[in-house]
Amino acid sequence: MKITLNIVGSLLILAGAVWFLQGINILPGSFMTGDIRWSINGGIAVVIGAGLLWFANRSKRGDNKKNK
Repeated sequence: MKITLNIVGSLLILAGAVWFLQGINILPGSFMTGDIRWSINGGIAVVIGAGLLWFANRSKRGDNKKNK
């Protein structure tokens, strides 16, 4: 589960970054270039991807206790 969430989160961040850059007309070459809707969608995808990475890699409540 953790590996799957890491992969999906990373792919969402990567795709969202491409969509964002195309939406703000920095990365030309497709129908998305210059369309503000794609920059919004890309930003949302990046935030969701980051949330998935955070969720997958957060420590559990009892994992931070040191064994003495």
